[in-house]
Amino acid sequence: MVKKAPRRTAERILEITLELFNRFGEPNVSTTLISAELGISPGNLDYHSPAKDELINSLFDRYERALNELLNASDGVRDVEDAWFFMHSLFELIWQYRFLYRDLNDLLSKNRRLETHFQAVLKNKTRAVKALLDGMSRAGAVHIDSREVEATATSMVVVLTYWLSFEYVRDPRRALEPENAQSALLRGAQHVLNLLAPYLEQGQRLHLLKLVGAYNNHTDK
Repeated sequence: MVKKAPRRTAERILEITLELFNRFGEPNVSTTLISAELGISPGNLDYHSPAKDELINSLFDRYERALNELLNASDGVRDVEDAWFFMHSLFELIWQYRFLYRDLNDLLSKNRRLETHFQAVLKNKTRAVKALLDGMSRAGAVHIDSREVEATATSMVVVLTYWLSFEYVRDPRRALEPENAQSALLRGAQHVLNLLAPYLEQGQRLHLLKLVGAYNNHTDK
């Protein structure tokens, strides 16, 4: 059996940091805790990443690259089935980096780089949702007045951006625990797509209700 090469220390630091940030929230995680979890000295951690902001920025860069790649797929959405898969994929990525959304306002107030980059994230999300609406409109799945597109896209982005905050307020002790991920993501996807319900073609609206019912039954088991 071929022995796997050990992972680079820098990679392992980011993985453990992400896990701790997601579990406890970024403000509650010190570099001392990170080094203890890694089993290395604080000095060794400082050598690879001199400040916690560098760890945050590195994790955000990974998130932003993955997000932009995923958002490009919005051009291929043609119906409710496509939209459901697309939104659920978005929420899965957000969940993977949920510390960013859990502590968003605090992070933006302290980190100028994140502040400017997250504004770009919002613009890219809005652009992607508009592309989704355009594709579904051309396919006949959605009938929406062009004057309503901007407001509808913005509302969908608001839910995408703050859904986990809403989940956290509902149940601060358990909402962001891994065992609650699937139900939280499904609720998020459902509520984003419910904003489209008034504009969906009748068959598409019924299909959305069918999807919601099927996934709710699955998570209840």
